Amino acid sequence: MTTTSTNPAVQAIINNTAPHQARLAAASGLLPLSQADLLEVLVALHQSDDQEIATAANETLAEQEPEDLLNAARSEDTPVTVLEYLATLADSLGQFHQAIVLNTRTSDKAIGDLAASTADGSLLELIALNQQRLVRFPKIIDAILANPNRPPEAERRARETKQEFFEKERGAQQIAQELRTRGNNAAAEFFESADLTGGLSAEDAWLIAEHIEVSDADLDTSWLPSERYEELKAETVEERSANFKRVVEHERIETGEVPAERVSLIRRIMFMNARDRMKLAMKGDREARGILIRDSNRVVATAVVHNPRVTDQEVENIAAMRTVADEVLRLVAMNRNWARSYTIIHNLVKNPRTPIPTVIGILPRIRTKDLKHLSQNRNVSETARRQALRLAQTRSGD
Repeated sequence: MTTTSTNPAVQAIINNTAPHQARLAAASGLLPLSQADLLEVLVALHQSDDQEIATAANETLAEQEPEDLLNAARSEDTPVTVLEYLATLADSLGQFHQAIVLNTRTSDKAIGDLAASTADGSLLELIALNQQRLVRFPKIIDAILANPNRPPEAERRARETKQEFFEKERGAQQIAQELRTRGNNAAAEFFESADLTGGLSAEDAWLIAEHIEVSDADLDTSWLPSERYEELKAETVEERSANFKRVVEHERIETGEVPAERVSLIRRIMFMNARDRMKLAMKGDREARGILIRDSNRVVATAVVHNPRVTDQEVENIAAMRTVADEVLRLVAMNRNWARSYTIIHNLVKNPRTPIPTVIGILPRIRTKDLKHLSQNRNVSETARRQALRLAQTRSGD
């Protein structure tokens, strides 16, 4: 199970790697956790197979202050699992479910369940206002129309959205037309070819559309011979989960603390299939590229440097990353335009992930003072240090 919290103790408890007593203590609310971490732990444990832990977690959840739960419902940092749980609770405060509906992190499924169960007509009107969510998850439309408590305004909006997007034409094509109307042709191209009946969910399709900025006409796919498609084979849920954890950890190593919103985006992208991630890497915006450059699949990661919108500043950062595939660094060094940048080639020779033959080929272009520093840098290979020292001595006449 994946977690939003970066607290190692919380991760161990949720992933069932912590000792039984520690999990029981967490379920009983006895560990010194923040309110956000406590709720994530309790929600994860309240349906535990261990009856003692499940009972303790449910009792602790029942003891939470309504105001604390309302704050969690409003917060954009609250884990999706917690929001899904909160959506199932009775709205004793009269504004609880409203906060859940307005929170952009609440899952579409949770909103659909709420639309089906609520007796609050004003809440159904609020749900019906979010047309993008209705299009992305049409079960919400069905839930509104099936709810006997629906007010006329909620019913009107739900029916109009259903007619506009799902009855006039097939959904994906209609969405593509709407995107083209807004001038987003690159995203429209994706929807025109998207198979929303297969493994790609509508929610993931919307995510891709929001992060696509390169049209098909601007792509050069000559770098990807057909035999490399073998590397885009189907992945298991466990492999995708491991990839997600790897990317989050590597981003933490490179940049420090990773915000919860960023973790959520990484999770959604990493749980797409490899072909869709490759497409997003080639066509996606800077935010998508920054995630996919760390992908464990080499084809996906290298697709980033073939994205026509990738900037020199991004490549400077990539050249310094110690968590990217060595093939990515080799491709950066082979690009004539990027190789003209001294910052990029200097970052490459200092990066212990850069292949040694690539480093040796770059060293003659490195300034003498930097060669001297490199010869003393224990983070690079012994071969690179010796060659840097030899070149520096030759230039100095030693």
